[in-house]
Amino acid sequence: MPHGRLCCLSFVGASLLLLSACEPTTALRGNLPAPERLSQIEPGVTTKERVTHILGTPSSVATFDPDIWYYISRRTEQIAWTDPETVDQQVYIVSFNDKGVVKEVKKRGLEDRQVIEPVAKTTPSPGREMGFFEQLIGNLGRFNPVGGQNSRNTGHTGPGG
Repeated sequence: MPHGRLCCLSFVGASLLLLSACEPTTALRGNLPAPERLSQIEPGVTTKERVTHILGTPSSVATFDPDIWYYISRRTEQIAWTDPETVDQQVYIVSFNDKGVVKEVKKRGLEDRQVIEPVAKTTPSPGREMGFFEQLIGNLGRFNPVGGQNSRNTGHTGPGG
């Protein structure tokens, strides 16, 4: 095979490899109930046990209110080495009254999300900060003098010696 064709085939192969790396990888996570199953949930009628039977266990339960259940589904796409990007997200929120009967079912989508920026501040801990003079005075007496207690030239042989 002539050298020119080999280089051309190598170039085409490398190009195909690069193009295949640019194909997004899609991942689907979560528990998204089918619409026909959701239609079986009737506010004021359906109980928690029945919701579990129809929809399965929730993806999450509210931290401070066990009567709010979340069914969450998220689809992400990732191209090569980039971070995954959320392209679709659906959340069904099922809330129950104090008797364990469905109060309402709400749907939230990707358009309802809110970006939350964490605050980079730290909380100070009292008692941990010392000034220059406190540090200087606090270290007095902590150092062993040359030929002090831990020195081998003291002539002390220790117990039994």
